[in-house]
Amino acid sequence: MLRAAFTDGLGRVRRATWVVAGLWMSTVLVALPPAVVLHGMIADHLGASLMADTAAAGVNFDWWNEFLAQSAGLGQTFVPAILGFAAVLDNLSRLADNHSLIPALAVLAGAQILVSLFLAGGVLDRLARDRALGAAAFFSACGVWFFRFLRLAILAGAAYWALFAYVHAWLLDTLYVAWTRDLDVERTAFIVRAALYAVFTSLVCAVNLIVDYAKIRAVVEDRRSMIGALVAGARFVVRHPAKTVGLYGMNVAGFLLVLSAYWVAAPGASAGLGGFAIGQLYIVARVMVRLQFVASQTALFQSNLAHAGYVARPVPVWPDSPAAEAIRP
Repeated sequence: MLRAAFTDGLGRVRRATWVVAGLWMSTVLVALPPAVVLHGMIADHLGASLMADTAAAGVNFDWWNEFLAQSAGLGQTFVPAILGFAAVLDNLSRLADNHSLIPALAVLAGAQILVSLFLAGGVLDRLARDRALGAAAFFSACGVWFFRFLRLAILAGAAYWALFAYVHAWLLDTLYVAWTRDLDVERTAFIVRAALYAVFTSLVCAVNLIVDYAKIRAVVEDRRSMIGALVAGARFVVRHPAKTVGLYGMNVAGFLLVLSAYWVAAPGASAGLGGFAIGQLYIVARVMVRLQFVASQTALFQSNLAHAGYVARPVPVWPDSPAAEAIRP
């Protein structure tokens, strides 16, 4: 059943190519305004100096350090860690060690979260029905589910906040220090810290798994209560632990495969347009992996408690009401 759900998810993502393109475009549109601002800051700093020629030809770290020392806001995001696979490692490191984002990045992250929340309902509805809906029906679903998912995001955010604010500190500060205080072998201390990272990651994944099925149950069953959806999502995970965790593991393996491919092909500092294209392909692949998570989990849920393509909420047919679909022959 896991293989069938995983394969069904791949098929649903493949048949929703325009959704992949739309999600990729949404990331571009969110990133474009700050990119234009940062471009202007760099251009103003370089001017017509000789530094401009050397920076255009490759990487001039002397100028780069000077720019960082004199810039603020978005300028502080232009660091060497943005190059190639280093950006992925930097993001993973910040997440694992619970490092906060600078205000400029926090604003961008918040904007991306809001855009994702708006599109999530339409994307889930499209993947659950596994058939073309049209732009009107898609954005109608986005509007219906935005405020419901916003309430769900507040509940999920509280759970993630508790994990990162308290559990992370207890495991990787208090407990780690207590267990390694008298150790004189660095390798043992590393193993202990790796084990605590694994425990914390498992807790984060458990919350993520429950929230995923809460979204799925909300859309498929047309639930209005997000607390009820969370309870229902947790109940489905608890009743089918091998299936839900096993499928999650298969999807994580797919994500690691994408990361490995990007690690091999990641562009360097002077890759130019080719490097930009590789970076965009990585973003597209990452979008597809995220859709594969949702599509395969939806297929698993529908195969257990409903049937493929079943969604309780009728598709709105303009200019008819949403109930029109239910009475049409």
